[in-house]
Amino acid sequence: MSEVFTTLDTDRKKPTNTRRAYRRKKRIRSAIVLFFTCVLVVAATVVAVPYVKSMINSQSVTDYAGPGSGEVVLEIPEGASGSVMAKILLDADVVASQRAFVDAFNSDPRSASIQPGAYKLKMKMSGQGAVSALLDPASRAELKITIPEGFAKKQVIERIANTMDTPIEDVEKIVDDPKAIGLPDEAQGNAEGWLAPATYTVRTNATVQEVVSDMVANRIHGLEKIDLPRDQWQRTIIVASIVEREVNWPDYYGQVARVIENRLVDDSQVNGKLQMDSTTLYGVGRFGGIPTEDELKNDNPYNTYVNAGLPPTPISNPSLKVIEATANPPAGDWLFFVTTNLDTGETLFANNIDDHSKNVEVLRKWYSEHPHS
Repeated sequence: MSEVFTTLDTDRKKPTNTRRAYRRKKRIRSAIVLFFTCVLVVAATVVAVPYVKSMINSQSVTDYAGPGSGEVVLEIPEGASGSVMAKILLDADVVASQRAFVDAFNSDPRSASIQPGAYKLKMKMSGQGAVSALLDPASRAELKITIPEGFAKKQVIERIANTMDTPIEDVEKIVDDPKAIGLPDEAQGNAEGWLAPATYTVRTNATVQEVVSDMVANRIHGLEKIDLPRDQWQRTIIVASIVEREVNWPDYYGQVARVIENRLVDDSQVNGKLQMDSTTLYGVGRFGGIPTEDELKNDNPYNTYVNAGLPPTPISNPSLKVIEATANPPAGDWLFFVTTNLDTGETLFANNIDDHSKNVEVLRKWYSEHPHS
């Protein structure tokens, strides 16, 4: 019996030894595989490092050094983001890359205050330099053209010519071209009264046609804003242009407009004649002062001492406030008015010549006491 069990035990040991040998060989093979894998990884890393460095270097921010040179004028549009600005600057060779500008833009808390408009910048600037330049008001490539309320067309032309350094003849040619400046049919081909007074911000490379067109468009926008019917546009501007030149105090705009309307229909005291110094002076090419005896007798369509009714065109470019007051004048029977204090603009009104004469004496007394006013 013992021999039998011994034989069986010996037979069982054989598979066990075989398995152990198999496992040992497997471990050896795994170690070899791991070794060669590590060798391959190390080798790949050695080969890849220069390439990765090259990739990193190729993606690094390209930027110009220094303050730049030369000059370029470009436009930053309304609502432009930092990336949009960067593209505009890159295209003009102001910056070396969009990333250089965007990084500087994002790191400067003032960047949000960059305004739309035209800028005069140097080329080949650093990203930070470009941001700083856009924040500097001195970089704005713009002009300011201020047209005062009551300026006549001739005065507007002179202001544009002087500010934009353009011959007066060239400006006149544009202003007198209704189609070129978008003048509406209601203006009857004459821009007088249609050049809205305001301060206009103008790009340095803007044309005279663009500037004048903006003035006309501004006037049209104002008339539409106050809901003035189109068929009343020209007549209202004519009356308002006289009011603007006759009185400079807003409280009196409506009353002077009422005087004009009353005079146009009066047949007892003034017989439809406005008798306004402003219109008479306009007819002889002057825009202030007191008409001379010869000027009062000058028979031209704007001499309202000679001719009844309104002048054929506006005599100035009135403000929208005056136009609005003119369109809705207060009720009243006034036929005369006179400014009795040239410092404060105080004005007295009357419905008959006797009271008006007394008011004129108030002016004369004031003037005798203020001869240098």
